[in-house]
Amino acid sequence: MSDIHGSPPDIARWRKGERERLRAARMAFPVADRRAAAAALLEHLRALLIERFDGARGQVFSAYWPIKGEPDLRAIMADRHAAGAIVALPVVETKAAPLVFRRWTPETRMVRGDWNIPVPPHDAPAVTPAITLAPLVGWTADGYRLGYGGGYFDRTLAALTPRPFVIGIGYQAAQLETIVPQPHDIRLDLILTEAGVRGGR
Repeated sequence: MSDIHGSPPDIARWRKGERERLRAARMAFPVADRRAAAAALLEHLRALLIERFDGARGQVFSAYWPIKGEPDLRAIMADRHAAGAIVALPVVETKAAPLVFRRWTPETRMVRGDWNIPVPPHDAPAVTPAITLAPLVGWTADGYRLGYGGGYFDRTLAALTPRPFVIGIGYQAAQLETIVPQPHDIRLDLILTEAGVRGGR
């Protein structure tokens, strides 16, 4: 964006355009390229979790269910569960409110949640993550995230105490120079793409 001092409505319109552009580009990736990127991301993520959080038996780890061309990292959920972590998935239970994290195991019988995304059922225990993955539509080297525009993730991070360690997951091609950060935008601890660790706060 040439004018980084644009008004909030101007910035919102610019972000909407960037989301549409990046999502279209992501859906245009050949399936083989997406799978290769996801495989590389899984290896980087496994190494990162072992290096920084190994031995965290009982620690709550939140992942996500992939949609709309996002990298499919669901294998990490089974990995973390087998390693003794408590695995959770984010659930939209109230519109325009923070997400709720509900426990997942390989035996969990999933139900359809918001946007038709599979989520754990309402009777799955609610937990607070120590580590969470955040899917990215776009990202910047200084750790800012361009999401889908609903504001759920920023609201959730603002509400969680203590705040979890947040790892943004996205494609290398989705890097932006800036998202023109606004007061509600929260920087992520680390950005991970198929090329490895690419940024963070």
